[in-house]
Amino acid sequence: MKLKNRLIISFFIITLVPVLLFTTLMYGLKGIVREAAANPMVTNEFVDSVKTYMDDSGRFDELVVSFCVAELIILLVTAVIMVVWIYRGIAPQLKTLKIAANNVKEGNLDFSVASTGKDEMSDVCNAFEDMRVRLKNNAKDRLEDEAEQRALISNIAHDLKTPITAIKGYAEGMLDGVADTPEKQEKYIRTIYNKANEMNTLINELTLYSKIDTNKIPYNFQKLNLQAYFDDCIEELGMDLENQHIRLDYSNFVDPNVLIIADPEQLGRIIHNIVSNSVKYMRADVASRIGISIKDVGDFVQVEITDNGKGIATRDLPYVFDRFYRADTSRNSAAGGSGIGLSIVKKIVEDHGGKIWVTSKENEGTTMYFVIRKFMEVENE
Repeated sequence: MKLKNRLIISFFIITLVPVLLFTTLMYGLKGIVREAAANPMVTNEFVDSVKTYMDDSGRFDELVVSFCVAELIILLVTAVIMVVWIYRGIAPQLKTLKIAANNVKEGNLDFSVASTGKDEMSDVCNAFEDMRVRLKNNAKDRLEDEAEQRALISNIAHDLKTPITAIKGYAEGMLDGVADTPEKQEKYIRTIYNKANEMNTLINELTLYSKIDTNKIPYNFQKLNLQAYFDDCIEELGMDLENQHIRLDYSNFVDPNVLIIADPEQLGRIIHNIVSNSVKYMRADVASRIGISIKDVGDFVQVEITDNGKGIATRDLPYVFDRFYRADTSRNSAAGGSGIGLSIVKKIVEDHGGKIWVTSKENEGTTMYFVIRKFMEVENE
């Protein structure tokens, strides 16, 4: 039943029922008094006087009618005020909620039903508003996720196409006998191997990205000696960079006994991704150089990775750790990349309790900084 009909029925109940009850009560009382007066056992002057008054039917009926009219008027005015007050307090908000529900059904979330009132209907409106805001945010996040997924697929498809084309070309060259000397064959095979490694790196990034999105990165935290870990890491990096004719400078200013708690594989991924990003954007007009420096900064150790590459424009610096962001928007860039490498780095650093930031100047180079907390022995008192 609609609210309006309920209020109309309530109006009649409030006004008519008390009048009917009053009338019935008065005439019932009249009968009781007459019976009491007729009883010889009852000798009460008050009862006799009431009976005498009631026997004058005209006077009694007039009194009952007067009371009923007065009561009816009072109840009518009270009921009208209450019904209008209740209806105006509820109906407009119900109408607003109905319109809002229709908007949600049609997919329109650009409206507001927030209320500043303190009653229950205002609470319902505010709860509906909270739901609308959450739905709108979820819809926005979904659209952003879909855009990111499309960007990821586009980036991965493009970046896989380049090494696949190269592998196919060099393989066809070997099949056609173009590589007719051992030196050419070795060169072709090495190129195919390197391109396959590029594809493997992209696939690994994609796999890790899916784990990041669901917070399921498999960490294996261990107590690591900082110097020993970085000595091994630098030795491996040095050989790789030497093959690419890139100079590597390394300095460690931290006490040899300093320990950290980290996942060795994921910490290596941080360094590898940053260095790989530097290699992609090296300049052709200068001798390429990468420097890695480790410093003690109190409760943390700070790792600085510097290059003398192309650098990053000031306008791009705030976005370098965003997923799928590429300062070089041209898909013909030889650097390639999925656009998720540095976002992966940021996630891993933060999961280690650290933070990462970057400084850069165009045509001068870039420095990536990240900090990892030291391991501290807890003394028992």
